[in-house]
Parts: sequence; C-alpha cells; structure tokens
Amino acid sequence: MAVETETGTNGSLVLAVNGERFELPTIDPSTTLLEFLRSHTPFKSVKLSCGEGGCGACVVLLSKYDPVLDKVEDFTISSCLTLLCSINRCSITTSEGLGNSKNGFHPIHKRFSAFHASQCGFCTPGMCVSLFGALVNAEKLNRLEPPPGFSKLTVSEAEEAVAGNLCRCTGYRSIADACKSLAADVDIEDLGLNSFWRKGESKEVKISKLPFYNRDDKFCTFPEFLKKEIRSGIFLDSNKYNWYSPASVEELQSLLKVNDIRKGCENKIVVSNTGMGYYKEVESYDRYIDLKHIPELSILRFDQTGVEIGAAVTISKVIETLKTENKHQFLPTDEIVLNKLANHMEKIASGFIRNTASVGGNLVMAQRKHFPSDIATILLAVGSTVDIMSGYQFERITLEEFLERPPLDFNSILINVKIPNWASIRKVSPENNTTLLFETYRAAPRPLGNALPYLNAAFLAEVSPCKTSEGIMVNHCQLAFGAYGTKHAIRAGRIEEFLKGKLLSDDVLYEAIKLVRTIVVPEDGTAYPAYRSSLAAGFLFEFFSSLIDGGAEITNSFLDGSGSTSLLKHSKPEQKDDQYYQKKVSKMLSSSKQALELSKRHYPVGEPVTKTGAVVQASGEAVYVDDIPSPVNCLHGAFIYSTKPSAWVKSIEINPKSNPGGIAAVLSFKDIPERGENVGAKSVFGTEPLFAEDVTQCAGQRLAFVVADTQKHADRAANCAVVEYGMEDLEPPILSVEEAVKRSSFFDVPPILYPKPVGDISKGMAEADHKIISAEIKLGSQYYFYMESQTALAIPDEDNCIMVYSSIQCPESAQIVIAKCLGIPEHNVRVITRRVGGGFGGKAIRAMPIATACALAAHKLHRPVRMYLNRKTDMIVTGGRHPMKITYTVGFKSDGKITALQLDILINSGFSPDISPVMPHNIFSALKKYNWGALSFDIKVCKTNLTSKSAMRAPGEVQGSFIAEAIIEHVASTLLLEVDSVRNANLHTYDSLKLFYKESAGESLEYTLPLIWDKVAESSSFNQRVQMVNESNRCNKWKKRGISRVPIVHGVLLRPTPGRVSILKDGSVVVEVGGIELGQGLWTKVKQMAAFALGSIQCNGDGDLLDKVRVIQADTLSLIQGGFTAGSTTSESSCEAVRLCCNMLVERLTPLKEKLQEQMGPIKWEMLIFQAHMQAVNLSASSYYAPDMLSTSYLNYGAAVSEVEVNLLTGETTILQVDIIYDCGQSLNPAVDLGQIEGAFVQGIGFFMSEEYLTNSDGLVVAEGTWTYKIPSLDTIPKQFNVEILNSGHHEKRILSSKASGEPPLLLAVSVHGATRAAIKEARKQLLSWSSQNGSESIFQLGVPATMPVVKELCGLDMVERYLEWSLGSNK
Repeated sequence: MAVETETGTNGSLVLAVNGERFELPTIDPSTTLLEFLRSHTPFKSVKLSCGEGGCGACVVLLSKYDPVLDKVEDFTISSCLTLLCSINRCSITTSEGLGNSKNGFHPIHKRFSAFHASQCGFCTPGMCVSLFGALVNAEKLNRLEPPPGFSKLTVSEAEEAVAGNLCRCTGYRSIADACKSLAADVDIEDLGLNSFWRKGESKEVKISKLPFYNRDDKFCTFPEFLKKEIRSGIFLDSNKYNWYSPASVEELQSLLKVNDIRKGCENKIVVSNTGMGYYKEVESYDRYIDLKHIPELSILRFDQTGVEIGAAVTISKVIETLKTENKHQFLPTDEIVLNKLANHMEKIASGFIRNTASVGGNLVMAQRKHFPSDIATILLAVGSTVDIMSGYQFERITLEEFLERPPLDFNSILINVKIPNWASIRKVSPENNTTLLFETYRAAPRPLGNALPYLNAAFLAEVSPCKTSEGIMVNHCQLAFGAYGTKHAIRAGRIEEFLKGKLLSDDVLYEAIKLVRTIVVPEDGTAYPAYRSSLAAGFLFEFFSSLIDGGAEITNSFLDGSGSTSLLKHSKPEQKDDQYYQKKVSKMLSSSKQALELSKRHYPVGEPVTKTGAVVQASGEAVYVDDIPSPVNCLHGAFIYSTKPSAWVKSIEINPKSNPGGIAAVLSFKDIPERGENVGAKSVFGTEPLFAEDVTQCAGQRLAFVVADTQKHADRAANCAVVEYGMEDLEPPILSVEEAVKRSSFFDVPPILYPKPVGDISKGMAEADHKIISAEIKLGSQYYFYMESQTALAIPDEDNCIMVYSSIQCPESAQIVIAKCLGIPEHNVRVITRRVGGGFGGKAIRAMPIATACALAAHKLHRPVRMYLNRKTDMIVTGGRHPMKITYTVGFKSDGKITALQLDILINSGFSPDISPVMPHNIFSALKKYNWGALSFDIKVCKTNLTSKSAMRAPGEVQGSFIAEAIIEHVASTLLLEVDSVRNANLHTYDSLKLFYKESAGESLEYTLPLIWDKVAESSSFNQRVQMVNESNRCNKWKKRGISRVPIVHGVLLRPTPGRVSILKDGSVVVEVGGIELGQGLWTKVKQMAAFALGSIQCNGDGDLLDKVRVIQADTLSLIQGGFTAGSTTSESSCEAVRLCCNMLVERLTPLKEKLQEQMGPIKWEMLIFQAHMQAVNLSASSYYAPDMLSTSYLNYGAAVSEVEVNLLTGETTILQVDIIYDCGQSLNPAVDLGQIEGAFVQGIGFFMSEEYLTNSDGLVVAEGTWTYKIPSLDTIPKQFNVEILNSGHHEKRILSSKASGEPPLLLAVSVHGATRAAIKEARKQLLSWSSQNGSESIFQLGVPATMPVVKELCGLDMVERYLEWSLGSNK
C-alpha cells in the first residue's frame, strides 16, 4: 500500500513508483514487480502479454541510488520477470509517471500519438518507457549538445531502444518514426505521416511544430525521500521475507551450510530471475538468496592477463565495459576481440533483459539445464576460465571443463569468468608477422536478437604468411559451436588439430568442412538438424575463405572494428567482383514514404486525424478489461485442457504435492446449471462445448475451470492438474485432412456459400498447350498473437443477473452464449466491451468461452470471477488460421495464358464448425484475381481432432491469394518465362472481372487494378530494379536478390450495424455503435462522421464539432444487434449508422435553429442545444444501417513490389524494399488507413516468412510463446517501406465513397514470398552451374512460412561443399 511516512525503520520492503512511496510489511518472495504494480498500485500501464520477457509490454524504468557515489543508475527492465524483493529501495517509473492527462503528457506520448504509432495501444506504454530509458541514458553521455528540442540519441539508437518491443498492429514504421523524431541526427524530411505538419512545410516549421523536448527539464527518476532512507542504512529483514542478500562470500557460505543442515529446505539462488522467462518454474522455495551484493561476484576488472567478470555482472554492463573501458594495457588485436564479444552479446535477448540478466546466470543455465547460450559459445572460443565455489572449496577450471561436468549442484556457485589476453599470451603482433583473427556468428530468426539461434559459433585463429610459399598459415585456432541441439557448446578439437600448421587452401578448407559435418551433429529430436550442420559449415567457410588467396598479403585493416573477417587485400580481379563482404544492409528501417491525397469535401471526414485515445494509450491510462480493478472477493480462473486428441476423461485432480493453495473450486461440464447447456461458443453454423464431457475432441480442449484467490494460484493449479485418460473403445483421432477424407469427416457448406464454377473446364483444358497435373500445396496455421491475451471479468448481480466485461469483437454473441450456458434470459446478461488489445478475428468466437467460463463460475459461486489467459494456454486453446491442402491441375498456352484451373482443396477446420463453412467462399474470392479461363473445384471442410480454427485477418483470402501466386509461379517456371509476364498475361479485363465476380465487380470505372499495376511499376522503378537485381546476382556468390510484383483483388461484405447519437445539454455528443474499437480506428472514423453530419446544421463560429464527440463502450443491453466487428467493413457501416442518426437529429434541430435565427440572428451550437432541451426536442436518435443488395459487397484492389536479399550461407531473408499502392476509395481517415495497410502487410510477412505454428504428434500446439513463435519485429520489416493510398474517385454506392483497409493489404505480403522464391531460383541456378548440370532449378515449391531453414534447404544445404568441389575442379 502507499503510505505517507518518509522513513521505514523496521526493515520492510520499500520502493517508489512514479514518486510515490510504497511499503510492504509482508509479501510472497516469488511476487514479481508486474504482479505488485497491477495489484497493489493504481498504475496499470504495465501490461502482461507474454510473461517471458519477450515482448516488452511490461517494461518499466528501474532507478538505483548509490549513496557513496551519490549517483543514480537508470535502466529498463522486464517487470514480469523481476522479483519484487530484489529491488528493495529502488524507484520505478512507468508510462503514467512520465506524464498523464492530469499533469500533462510527455513529448514521447504526444509523438507516439501524432505519428499514429498506437493502434490497439496495448504495447504502447512499454514502447514509451523503452524509449524514455534510452533518452535518460543518452543524456549522461559525453556528446555534443543536440539542437534544441532534440535528445542526444542517434537515429539508430532511437530505433534500437524499442527493438525488443513487439507490436502486432502497426507494422512498426510509425513507431520507428516517433522514436527517430527525438534523435539529434534525424532528417525531418525522412519522418512519415503525422498530425504535426502538412506536406510542403519547411524544415524549420516542421521542427517548430514537434512537441518540445526540453533537456533542461530534468525528470526526477529517484525521489529524495528514498535517498534519505538508503542513507539511513536500513536493510530488508531477511527472516520476514525469506529473502537473503549476503554481502560477502563468507555470508553466502554460511547460508548454504545452513541449507545442508536443514535437509529439505529449498533455496532459490537469484541474480535477476530472467531465467524464469525460459524455464517456467512452478516450485515453491523456502528461501531466496540474492547474489547481487557480493563484491567478488560483481567485479569487472581489466589487467594485463585479461578481463575478469563477476558472475552477477549484468550482460549490459559487460557490453558497456568491453566497448568503452580504457584498455591501454591491451594490444589493438585484443581490443577487437573484446569489441566483437560485446557486439555479439548485443544480440542476446533484448535490452530490458540484458540490463538485469547476469553473465553467470546465463552460463549456469547452459551448464545445468543445457540452455542454448550464446555467451557460453563465444567465451569458449576465447579460452575463458571460471572460478567455482563448492562449500568452502574454490577451484579454477576452463569453461570447456565446466560445461562438460555433470550439472552443478545447488550449493555450488559460479564466482566469475576470466577472458584471457590472447595477443599477450600468443605474442601476436605485426612485428613478428602474426595476426589474430576473431569472429562470432549466429543464425537466428531475428537479426537484432530477442530470438534463440539455430546455431552460434565463434572462431579465434592466429595466422601468418607462409615463409616458403604464397598463402596463409594457421598457427593456432580455437573453434566453438553451440545452440545446435546439443547439451552445451563445444570446442571442435579435431578441426583445430587438423588446421594447425596448415597452409590454407580450398582443399584444406574442404576437408575441414567435412570434419565439421561429423562433429556438429544435433541430437535426435532437434528441429532442422541438417540445416544446423550446414550453418556450421557455412560459418567456418566464411571465416577462412577470404584468407585463401595465393596473392594475398596480411593487412591490419581489421582494426577498424567493422566486423569483417576479410583481412586480406585480394589481388585476383574476379574476387573484386564478389561483394560477399560488402557493407552489411542495415538491420533497421532506413526510410519510408507515404503518398496520399486529402479531400475536404466531407470535412472532418477524410482528414488524417490522430486516433481517438492514442495519447492515453501511450500514457497507459486507457483501460482494458484486465485493468478494471478487481471487485471485493474476486476470484481468478484458469483452464485445465486436454493433452490428448481423443480420450476418455476418467478423472481430474489437482496434484496435492504441487497445490499452490487458495483454490475455491474446479468446475467442469457437470457444473452447468440444470436449465443451461454445455456451450462455450456459437456461430451460425453450430456450437462448441464449453468443456469436454466424457471424451476429448482435441488436444487443447477445455476440460475444467479452476478458480482460485489469485491468477498465479489459478495458473499453478491448472499446471499441476492430473488428468487420467482412457483410450479403450475409441477410434484413432483424425489429425489430418487426408484421414478426414478416408473417414468422410466433414462439415456441411451451405449452398449459398459454396462458390460457383466459371466457364467450361473441359473446353479450357482442351485448349491448353501444356498442363501441370495434380501438383500439391500445403499451408499451415497462424496464431493471432494479439498483445492482450484473452480476458474477461464476470460480476454477479441482483435478480439472477450477471455483468461481464469481455475483450471481444462480438459482445452480443457472448451474451447469447452465456445466457444459454446459464439457462437464463438474455436480458439477465450484460456484456460490456470498451476496447480490445488486438483481435484479428481471435477475439470473436474464440473469446466467447473465456467470458462464458467466468460467467459460469461467478453464477455458481456468487462471487466475481476474472481470468487473464497466460500466453501458453492462449496459444494452445485458441486455435488460429485454417491449414489446408491444395491439389491443382492447370492448363495453359505457351505464352503463359492460363486456360483452365481445376482445384481440390481440403480445409482443416478442427473439431467444431466455428466459421469454417465460409472458407470456400473467401478462398475463391481472392483466388479469382486472375483470369483462369475456366475454373472448377471441389472443396471439403474437414472435421478433425484439432483445436477449432477460426477467422484470422483475411481468413481464406490470404490462402486463396497465395494459391493463385503459387500456380502462376509454377506455370512461369515450367515455361521458363519471367513470372511477371505470366501475371500480366492473366490479369483481368473488366469483362473477365465481371464474369468471375458478378455484381461485386461494380462499374468499369471502379476497376482500378490495371491503373495500380502500371503505377506501382513506375513509382517503384520496377523494370530498372529488375535489371539491378540481375546485376547484383551476377556479382554476388553468397547473397542473391529477388523482386516480385503482385496484385490483389479482395471482396468485402457490409453487415447491418446499429448506432445511437445523443446530444447532452452542454452540446457534447455521445455516440454508441455496434462496432468494437480493436485498434483499427473505428472510434476515430465514427467521431469524424458524427462531426461531419451534425456540422451540416451550420451553427455560427463553432468550426467542426470533432472535440465535442465521444464514442462510448459497447453495452449489449444499451445498444442491441451489434453483430461482429470483422471483415474490414465495420468502421464504414458504423459510420453510416451514425450518419443516419445525425441526419435525424439535424432534421429535428433545423426548424428550431431557423426559428431562433429569426429571433436572435446567428446562433451558436451550445445555445441551439440548450434551447432544444428547453423545448423538449428529442436529442437522441437510433438507427440500424442495413445495406441494400447493390452495395452489400464490393472489391478492393492493390499491388505491391517487394525486393529481398537472401544470405545463401544461413537462409536469412532481408526485405530491402516494399512499394505498395492500395485503393481506399475516398479514405475516411488516411492516417488510420495507412496504419491498417502497413500493419496488415507486416502481419502477412509473419504468415509467409516467420511464424511457425508447431504441434506435436497429438496435435497439441508446442509453439507456445515468444521463445518459439516469432512474429515480425522492428528488425525484420522492410528497410524501405513506401505506401501510396490511391484516391480513386467517387464510388457512390460506398459510404462517402470509402473502401475497406483492414484486411486486404495483408494479401500483398505474398510479394515478399515471391521475391524470396526468385532469389532462391538464382541460388539454385548457381548451384547447378557449379555441378555442370542442367537441372530444373526453377521448379520447386517454397513452403509457408519460408523460414531460414526452409530457404537454406532449397538453396542447398551442401552449397559450400559444392562450391569448393567446383573451385578445386576449376583450378586443376
């Protein structure tokens, strides 16, 4: 609790949060800072999203005070992993502490808001704090004074500040711009669309309009009262909290000795607790021993023998010291080694983890639990040693010996690690003609870290010119490999011995790489074992290959620290052309352009108005469901789910040994009220049970709902639940669409939703010159990864009523399901939704069981019940995008014109229908973007024993678009034609569009795709860049580029939507709509529409009414028939419903206005409304917009050009540039639509390139968090990201001529996949040339997602060996 006393005298836990003092007389030592902030303070900006330190939603600024130096140290941390007792007498700053609506917002908040960098807003406070932490620390640097209003940050530092923070909505470009706007070296002209300035204004004017960042206005991160308490010397009472902080090795030994005496006493040794992000411990401990205060474990010392690093020193502190410490006693060679160690460490986790994670903790996890450590590998290569304390014994051993020992027991402590001074040891210097080379490597899904590597390596070599012949001798080398699916990092001793004393040549390197293949062998069960071995070969090749040059001479150019291993001046002309070692492409967004036209016709509609609520989202004051304070006696719930796909559930028990306590009840289908039904979700196609009954239907199905006094206890109880299964008398589960076909397990598709064939398939096939017969494509699933996981709060009310706060896209449907489950009338159930922290379809039907389970428990127990699904459970039970198998036969002419396409599609729907029967319609809506001549198909919606698949952003359409592109690519490859020419040949004319899309095609002027197709080629310089890509590929052996241009046609459907507008007595306006604010800007567009429509009454001197309008939360008993917020059109439908309401109000007010004007002259809005109230004018209007048949559906058009570069040694794909043109009609808000386009595209990149939805053999999801599921991050988006919103004229059947933007742009991301395929094709062509073969390098299938292992396998896992064989053969 917050207390006012200044000094604690009883050894209590005390800390400051945003300047307020909090004292906790008692607390469970396992309590995290996040739990404390969210349950004991009013500050809710700190969000729980992943619980692993992998997303940044929980980031806060931690400030520590050193009374000896009178100095405050500030750094960002992950509060979900930080144990509260470990930060006694520290100060915490959250986003509310930076600024808020009461005290004024911080410039960071204002810039995030006005750069349109917040959509759903759930991640935004963490982003703001991450940036603020970088600002605070930049001010401490000895740098030149920046211009007024800017910070000391550089552009790259500003971007890197948020590189560890994840966002699922924005696509990151706008976030990068908001961050860069504070950097001293920013080019204002490079910053994208914002609400501060308009296009064409001068640089000086633009700078003047930015919220001023005053560096002189020093923000106090550490309050004086806390400094006084620290100076008083009062420490935490260890016995009261079971938290011990020994101040010496001797104290630590005593504590551990006591543990020996008290057998059964469980100790937890901690420094930062970041390991909990990976190893989800559920054990309870008797004592916590914090090692941070032991001097020997906190040392960082340089001397002539090397660097000594205490085990408790943080990774960030090591990086900072290795880079900046005065190392005058070191030779330049050793400085480079230390710098490269630091550079590699910067790719471990993210900044807010490195700031607390210790080097020793990382090494102990590697040794004890086989954690795939980068630090172990790179320190192993440089011959590090470690000091270990066991009881009262100390010993120094090599790191290699340490890693190979049996797991360290819990009474043994790693004290320090020592990095030797290699140049001094080996006497390496230019004078004796020897050179020390060192390089580190890692291949990981994200280049800047925050991802475990597939393999890491570090190589140290002492080389010198051969005295008897040209070339380079290897005098000594140390080669380390790790993280490849083995227990720990290893030294490749056999390769070291083989290379020692050898003259480097292609032959020697070839033999060394063959040895690598026998040494780096992943253990059974490791994913992508051949890929990992290939990486090891590639890294060794990269390290040594530049030294193989008979005419080379050693130089010292490597001392510039650029990171290249190329230390030689190549004399061979052909090697000058090979730019493998060229300057690396920036890992961050370099620049972007946005082009849009503004229209004043319906002002303020059409203006790029800042998103409603964005600034309070940034400050953390925006309230999400889990931010609502818990009512008195509130309980918390968690699901127990099945791990078997088809099994009898014989019993469910909570393991008494692991029972955390606090359990109130365990509910199952048996607890459904007598008049209720076991229903947890419902669509028009059927229902899904809330709980499995006697037999499970999938792994991940809900079995029971455990309710406890805290969310932690509920989660732990669910984790330790013991379910007894039986398999007798059950058929094997159906886990594939093939098995579903064998057993005729299908869901029916209503005839109205089943697409109709086009043309005569037999005739089309007969006209074909060529055919591809029965080719196959398989597409996997994708998880929603909304930043706010599923959540609900249910509160029982009088008269058998219940109120439920739910993060859901369709509150009305939840109301219906809850009423059915409880057996009560729908009017007894009120569901309220204010905002949703990201949905993407996953908060529609998949959110219903969460609300229903909470309602059931609250109804039964007569107490409030809430639940916030942990990320693992959310990923396992929620489902995702539909997997499918496609078989196609296509006929085509020799010029690439397709004459007929026959498709057989098997859609995996899981065990309940959900929305699956609409999938055939959606797939073919997007697939018909090309003129296939004749189109025929057979589509089956398969019922399987997997979690139910549901709508996910562009459900079916993204798969349909990909299928179309895969077929086009296959045809082009077969004919050896450029794929772009085949796309061109099959684009629709308006006549063929009308044939395929019928009424949805609209008028001919609305068909803008041909215009967009040509325009994107011109604006992106597509034809010129094709030539540049070809030239780059000719000059580069190890990096290949590809470029792809792709069109989309995406149909949408308008749904009926309600609205209500009420004008209050002071003239302020309250709006209710059926649509839910998910981050897509629905409230913003609705506000603009209300201001426009009410403004038509034209009162005097009021300007627009935008600031007078407030959109309020959805309430199912206030506004009925809300329907679903889905399908990209709810914003425009809600706008039209509001316009209808406003038109009624204007009609009622107009006679009064005219009467008052006659009496008083010009009249102001407030006076008009006051008089209307006095004269009993009805100032509330409701409407229900139901689109007519002619405007129910329409088509959206767009095109994209993407260029990528593939590293052939690793399979890493870098997206160099993306150019998008998208037709938004007359945009209701270009800023909102731009954010939707960019966000959708980047989410599509995730589906096509990085997001692996992995399951085990029973269909249970095993990609269950940020460690294993990789959505795009700031370092994986396009480096150049250009978007143009086409203002395509007036579409009178549309709402103010607008068009949808939420889902269609996601389909454009297939262009990245196509460009990657083009690059792979070049790699395969090169590989065949080395083998002197004439194979079909162009006919191959690139899987989805095209992850690094997938890309590398297609480029050639043995590419390095094949090259060396070719090189050896060429030189004979």
